[in-house]
Amino acid sequence: MNLQDFQAKLFDEAKQAGFTDVEVYFEKTEVFGCQIFKGEIDEYEIAEEGGISFRGLYQEKMGYSYAEKISEDSIPFLIYSAKENSLVMEDDETEEIFAGSDSYEEANFFSTELDEVSIPEKIQLIKDIEKEILQYDPRITATDTCNLKSMSTTRAISNSKGLFLQDKQNYLFFMINAIAKDGEETKTAYKFFTTKDFKSLDPKQIAKEAAEESLSFLGAKSIENKDYPILLRNDAAAQLLATFSPVFSAENTQAGKSLLHNKLGEKIANTNVSIVDNPLLETGLASRTFDGEGVATKKLAVVEDGVLKSLLHNQKTAKKDGTVTTGHASKESYKSALAVGPSNFYIQPSAKSFEELLSTIEEGVLITELSGLHSGTNQISGDFSVAANGYYIKNGKVETPVNLMTIAGNFYDLLNNIEEVGADLMFPFYHVGSPTVKINSLSVTVE
Repeated sequence: MNLQDFQAKLFDEAKQAGFTDVEVYFEKTEVFGCQIFKGEIDEYEIAEEGGISFRGLYQEKMGYSYAEKISEDSIPFLIYSAKENSLVMEDDETEEIFAGSDSYEEANFFSTELDEVSIPEKIQLIKDIEKEILQYDPRITATDTCNLKSMSTTRAISNSKGLFLQDKQNYLFFMINAIAKDGEETKTAYKFFTTKDFKSLDPKQIAKEAAEESLSFLGAKSIENKDYPILLRNDAAAQLLATFSPVFSAENTQAGKSLLHNKLGEKIANTNVSIVDNPLLETGLASRTFDGEGVATKKLAVVEDGVLKSLLHNQKTAKKDGTVTTGHASKESYKSALAVGPSNFYIQPSAKSFEELLSTIEEGVLITELSGLHSGTNQISGDFSVAANGYYIKNGKVETPVNLMTIAGNFYDLLNNIEEVGADLMFPFYHVGSPTVKINSLSVTVE
């Protein structure tokens, strides 16, 4: 049964069952994954997952349901489950089915060239990368992680108000962790790479970056425990921003889970800090022309020159705040209810290079990786105390790697204490990115 026939029959039977406005959301994700260890395939994955979700108004309450199969047998189940779900809903805010925006951007975020790359080609690439890593330096003894994953996602949304939209997105992702040994000392470091352009990938260059990252931590020393100026490298800055990005959701401000409640128009960061959400970013991994409700998306200034200009809204949160949706209705999967979430969310870069930022620090610490972000952070208060890898900076130069550190501070204070923003924007973790940022002070404790 194709999607169009399924939708027509579902809508007709839902109307007969007493539903008014109804909507169908379809999602399918195709995944290929491969991990290599010592030249052999250690793990291998080919998967296709997805399904369909249904929501509709029944007695002025929104009911949700989902099924994995697009088949006639799923229709009575979806209707019954959504009806039962609507009857137990206690939310006083009535959700609405969206009729559609006046216009939508024309954009294509699906790479046909990447889609045409064969599985043997992908396997050979990750094998070549591991081979180059192991040949790079005799101190590199193995890889703890050397894997590749490609993903392709198709979405479609249609409703009884005549809306029909669909899009497709794909990308390639690497996670590599080389093991470096020198005598009794062993160091590792993760490197992440994401792309849509398979032809641009150079195994030697990827191997070089991964190997040098681990090798650079050999010979680590301790430093004095105190507050230091911090250079938060782009990937580490993106990690921290990703952890605290939910505070910009109106869903969380309304629930008392963010200190940004009633802060619109106020200064919440240094004047050199601007944060944007850009769903139309050509190279973005979470780009889209419509959100989970079918609202047209557009670039949004969240923080501009340090001032909070907007929160992220879906229709429900916008109605509650007396404003309009920003096109940030989000579904983690077809099984999920609508929430609020970002697309390509990042700190706007400047024109200053990493080297320029580094040269301004007489004594400080360069942070390259954070861990323990889930257990060591409080999204409500903004407090964090997390493990970190990095280097000691002296007279504008990286002097030595530092033994495992703990850095502590507060996210809201950090936004105000960003002295400089770099040019090296990157997205190491899917949809949240950042350039390197210089912070005037954070507490550093070395174990």
